[in-house]
Amino acid sequence: MSHGQARPPLIFDRAFLTGVEDVTQLIFVRHGEQDVADWRRGPVGDMVDPPLTARGQRQAELVGARLSTERIHAVYSSGLRRAFETAQAIARHHRLEPVIMGDLREVEVFREIPADRSAADFLGEPLLTAIRERMLRERNWDVYPYSESSAEFRRRTVNAVEAIIAANEGRRVVVACHGGVINAYVGHVIGTRDDLFFRPAHTSISVVAAGGGVRAVHSLNDVHHLVTPAESFVSH
Repeated sequence: MSHGQARPPLIFDRAFLTGVEDVTQLIFVRHGEQDVADWRRGPVGDMVDPPLTARGQRQAELVGARLSTERIHAVYSSGLRRAFETAQAIARHHRLEPVIMGDLREVEVFREIPADRSAADFLGEPLLTAIRERMLRERNWDVYPYSESSAEFRRRTVNAVEAIIAANEGRRVVVACHGGVINAYVGHVIGTRDDLFFRPAHTSISVVAAGGGVRAVHSLNDVHHLVTPAESFVSH
């Protein structure tokens, strides 16, 4: 074999999709920082679809610049404003329009509580505190009452991402979405039982490869683009 000739893929290349042709690269980007009031005491409806803060807009600009030199074939987005605004900041560098997929929305915590009521008022402070402590230990969405179930959330998000893969064989696509969604899909790939096994930073980048029936995690929670010479824009 000459020095200029690529070697054929070995078993670990095939297992982890390195040096393999026709691989789809999914670039997951969590949305920028959102403008959210105190969700414990404010109306639960206010936490569903807030816009980006000024810092969140700057984070979106930075991740857009980071990905501007990549060859991006498509940009997908949750329909929620914080994700869509982030997707737009990425897509404009590639003369693309984000494709909205409703099933990429964040897990619907407290969706059955009236939108004008606060979680603290509806549930009571002791129960709300107990729920938070359970989530700290168990990391499972099912600890939240009046909410979307863990199984329902994972089913819809994994199906949405697999549909993106099916439509983009061998392409590089951006998926602008939410921390829970990224955890759900990557957790599905690695087989963890935790609904939250890591905490993606705002506009962090996580990369998953897909091809030949294999799914492989290539990177998680990259925030290098958020650290500038003048200031760090890393937030959670």
